[in-house]
Amino acid sequence: MDAIIIVLIILVVLVFIALIKTIQVIPQASAAIVERFGRYTRTLNAGLNIVVPFIDTVRNRVDLREQVVPFPPQPVITQDNLVVNIDTVIYYQVTDARAATYEVASYIQAIEQLTVTTLRNIIGGMDLERTLTSREEINAALRGVLDEATGKWGIRVNRVELKAIEPPTSIQDSMEKQMRADRDKRAAILQAEGVRQSEILTAEGEKQSAILRAEGEARSAALRAEGEAQAIRTVFESIHAGDPDQKLLSYQYLQMLPKIAEGDANKLWIVPSEIGDALKGLGGALDTFRPGGGNGGSSATTAPAPPTPPREQPPID
Repeated sequence: MDAIIIVLIILVVLVFIALIKTIQVIPQASAAIVERFGRYTRTLNAGLNIVVPFIDTVRNRVDLREQVVPFPPQPVITQDNLVVNIDTVIYYQVTDARAATYEVASYIQAIEQLTVTTLRNIIGGMDLERTLTSREEINAALRGVLDEATGKWGIRVNRVELKAIEPPTSIQDSMEKQMRADRDKRAAILQAEGVRQSEILTAEGEKQSAILRAEGEARSAALRAEGEAQAIRTVFESIHAGDPDQKLLSYQYLQMLPKIAEGDANKLWIVPSEIGDALKGLGGALDTFRPGGGNGGSSATTAPAPPTPPREQPPID
């Protein structure tokens, strides 16, 4: 009786194990390789799958999502014999689980070695300056070679990125000095351009100020001349309206003579010949106001005319 119970328990355990091995649940974006007696039979896709227990064996489960693999820095020699360390990152995706399992032993290691070899071939044909400035070109060339080589492995290389390109320390120091010199040069050029622009703007401002000042002075002079002309016209109109005689004009002329002689610089001044006529007219005017002279005195004698002054008198020290 005990033996029968033990056999039944063994059978239940075997059935349970068989059910576990029969039902295979594959997660999304994954695949499984099934072998029957060591030979590939089929690939299990995502979902619930039934296999023959103890005959079919799930050998490998493959992740079909895009993978990111960083590789350690690799020393590469450029065309001008400089050693640079380059870090790379590979973005790949398994498209055929069967080929990735049977065509290559370790596709990660194969991709790494192929990347290093291809990178050395590409960088070996470039100098340092071109290497530092041609990342897109290097990425495109590297991706093309890797995609062609890994196609038979059931792997598609989506992207290849260069994380860092580190030249030797001496080259880095030289590059920093060159960049610093370039920045100083650009700063000096910008400062000189600023000073030049400032001087141009200052000159333009002074020019406009001088033009406005000249226009203002011209306008002021024109208004002043117009005012003087108006004053002269008013004086002449007043004189003509008053109808002055020769005696009044002669008297006004004599009053203006002291003002003509004013000033320290007037060492020599000229007396016009008309002064005689003015003095004669003035003398005649004074005779009319003398006792017995003019119309009231018939016995008054006419005063002799004053002599005509000389044309030119020496300056009085």
